[in-house]
Amino acid sequence: QVQLVESGGGLVQAGGSLRLSCAASGRTFSSLIMGWFRQAPGKEREFVAAISRNGGSTYYANSVKGRFTISRTNAKSTVYLQMSSLKPEDTAVYYCAADGSWRTVVAATSAEYDYWGQGTQVTVSS
Repeated sequence: QVQLVESGGGLVQAGGSLRLSCAASGRTFSSLIMGWFRQAPGKEREFVAAISRNGGSTYYANSVKGRFTISRTNAKSTVYLQMSSLKPEDTAVYYCAADGSWRTVVAATSAEYDYWGQGTQVTVSS
């Protein structure tokens, strides 16, 4: 069983930055593909970014490409989401997720992720 705990959310003005962190435990972190998803009120959960096990490959939703950066430190069992140039439409609960399978393809769909954190609220004011 993998436990995921997010931190770093908060209230920020449009154009500002935030860094989210997600600490994992319960399994060797380097065996996990990691992703970030978000869910705004009244909307479906959507993919934001994902990173391969060794951090060598990253993937982004078009809506955040060029503004958000996903990274990981396997020695600290932590994945990060650096968010810059934030917009009001980025307001959502952000979830960290882990794919515990042995697939080699990084997934962008929530169904492929086995473990989820509780989420952290990000609010961007205009």
